[in-house]
Amino acid sequence: MLVGYMRVSSTDDRQSVSLQKDALVASGIDVRHLHHDKASGARDDRPGLKACLGDLRAGDVLVVWKLDRLGRSLPNLLAIIADLKERGVAFRSLTEQMDTTTPHGELLFSIFGALAQYERALTRERVLAGLAAARRRGRRGGRPRALGPEQLEQVVAALDGGASKASVCRSFKVARSTLLDTLARVGWSAPVVDVPASNTDGTKLPPSRRRVARKAH
Repeated sequence: MLVGYMRVSSTDDRQSVSLQKDALVASGIDVRHLHHDKASGARDDRPGLKACLGDLRAGDVLVVWKLDRLGRSLPNLLAIIADLKERGVAFRSLTEQMDTTTPHGELLFSIFGALAQYERALTRERVLAGLAAARRRGRRGGRPRALGPEQLEQVVAALDGGASKASVCRSFKVARSTLLDTLARVGWSAPVVDVPASNTDGTKLPPSRRRVARKAH
């Protein structure tokens, strides 16, 4: 069975599907099997397209007037056609004379797929080149640090001076997890302090308490 899909980009009354409808009907499609949308081709939530794809069964052929009526981007268009192929549904575009039921149409589909893959590779290459150029200029990708170099020095000085992590978090307005991650990244650890071997009354302290690390809570 032949199923047709039509689309215009705007809800403006001056745009009409009449031209597409005439071409699709002339190709042998029953008007009862025509679907249409008034929406941008970049939208994935087109109700007419959703209904059209839902009505297709294995052995059917989806027919459009032009490729851009089905999708505005090549990756999106190929994704739809590939899904149809997996379901056993053929695709035909009247203007471009593309028909996946023929060897010529299969070749065109393969070429489009190769072009889409090439486009993705070029995009990735441009992104990597841009990141490399930014690194050469001293810029780093990702989110900015919550604590800058000067703030980090102040944090370390405060902790070395006996301040608690809780008070540092409040003073610098950072989450405790962020503070702990930052300290681990720079390799900071709590300073070790010496404790006298005995109390003021002469009582000796256990060895485990003679040298302890100051803990900040």
